[in-house]
Amino acid sequence: MSEFFKKYRLFFGVFIVLSAIILTLFYSALKPKKTLPIFNPADVNPELVDSTVQYKSKYHTIADFSFINQNGKTITQKDYEGKIYVADFFFTTCGSICPKMTTNLSDIQKAFANNPKVKLLSHTVFPETDSVPVLKAYAKKHHVDNNKWNLVTGDKKEIYTMARKSYLAVKLGKPSELYDMVHTENFVLVDTKKRVRGFYDGTNKEDMKRLIEDITFLANE
Repeated sequence: MSEFFKKYRLFFGVFIVLSAIILTLFYSALKPKKTLPIFNPADVNPELVDSTVQYKSKYHTIADFSFINQNGKTITQKDYEGKIYVADFFFTTCGSICPKMTTNLSDIQKAFANNPKVKLLSHTVFPETDSVPVLKAYAKKHHVDNNKWNLVTGDKKEIYTMARKSYLAVKLGKPSELYDMVHTENFVLVDTKKRVRGFYDGTNKEDMKRLIEDITFLANE
């Protein structure tokens, strides 16, 4: 028997290598390729979407915007043109979910520190108190990279409109107060074509791992 294997060892070696290659190719062909959905208002919990756009089932993109960041600079969609970015809604005096959300966004900032294609955009839901100096102090406290992460304030109605009509991410607040919002833990992933590609729990570490993977996927498309 040993003589038989010695005689045909080259054949068996080639057979084993070819089998491994074929199995690898077969597995790769069967393994589903990673994809990310494109979200439209009709795909999202209606509680998070303005009633005027809930019907929309395709071609949804982030609308043009203009806000003021922590440095007093006007930030518009032009600053995010061709970028992959994560958007969220917060306020500086929040003592519940915001600190964890900010910490997790800091981790995202670190993960993509050397990738200029990736940015962050945080909107305050209390613009009446979160002025430019307040946002500046908050940014310094949390080591915000001014080139990568904008904390923005502005007209409350405009922030409300972006939250509910573009990012599909914020619940209504008190019915008695116009444009009142209850900020959520949602992080929203936006691609280079201004399309919503994912929602993540900004307080959840597993979701942060998924977010980093999804950003990397979009960056390598």
